[in-house]
Amino acid sequence: MLSLPLLSEEIRHCQLCLPKLPNGVRPVLQVNHQAKFLIAGQAPGRRVHASGIPFDDPSGDRLRSWLGVTSQQFYNPELFAIVPMGFCYPGRGKSGDLPPRPECAITWRAKLLAQLPNIQTTLVIGKYAHDYHFGNKNQTVTELVRD
Repeated sequence: MLSLPLLSEEIRHCQLCLPKLPNGVRPVLQVNHQAKFLIAGQAPGRRVHASGIPFDDPSGDRLRSWLGVTSQQFYNPELFAIVPMGFCYPGRGKSGDLPPRPECAITWRAKLLAQLPNIQTTLVIGKYAHDYHFGNKNQTVTELVRD
């Protein structure tokens, strides 16, 4: 098993989806074996793809506000691990961003989560993350949260 630093470096150099990503690859994640809180999101958006910083957009401002944390706290990898279902921006579809590429979760997710032993709380954001973490129960996000 690779150490977390080697695994995250391998992910950052991943080219697995290159032929399927219209804007190229730029894996975005934040991990540290000491992290206590896991943000399990969907995939980076266009702005995050450009900056390489997770949640570096209005959704991140909103998320940090809801969590009641500062940017300094949020971007401290010893506190927060940020592991989206897809590490690269999937591109734009007819009604918004495309879904995360499935290759990321299949290839990397279990290996990565196994290297985060101190996670105490996981915030699962979005349908694809919900389906992965809770199983596809054909429920809407609202129904899943209510349950």
